[in-house]
Amino acid sequence: MDIAELSDRTEINDALIRYTIAIDTGEFDRLDTVFTPDAQIDYSESGGIVGAFPEVKPWLAENLPAFSKKRMHTLGQVSFSFANPRDEARVAAYFHNPMLISDGSGGERLVEVGGHYHHTFVRTDAGWRSRRLHEQVVWTRGF
Repeated sequence: MDIAELSDRTEINDALIRYTIAIDTGEFDRLDTVFTPDAQIDYSESGGIVGAFPEVKPWLAENLPAFSKKRMHTLGQVSFSFANPRDEARVAAYFHNPMLISDGSGGERLVEVGGHYHHTFVRTDAGWRSRRLHEQVVWTRGF
């Protein structure tokens, strides 16, 4: 692995972190630094929509507040597969996403989702951006 690949991996990893922070904090405009304007996003396995980024971003802003702002992703075991020339990368990352949701009685209950994020990242003038995201749900708890 050379210095250029290490740099690419670091930049892509930073984009993954920006994604989770945007989702967790509800600062959805931060997603503009993660996705290409024409990115395709598939949240169907978790009951969400499939669509282009301009459609998915407002959908997230409308639907995620049901889980309060008490969301906290963790990522792990990130794998990279670069195309040759190295301007595209298939990236998979394990995720664990605990969230609090109303229990219907004035309190909250914990729900969790675990799975894999499957991204296709591309090198752009603004840096590495995700052109495709598929959220693969492996397990849930508390729903």
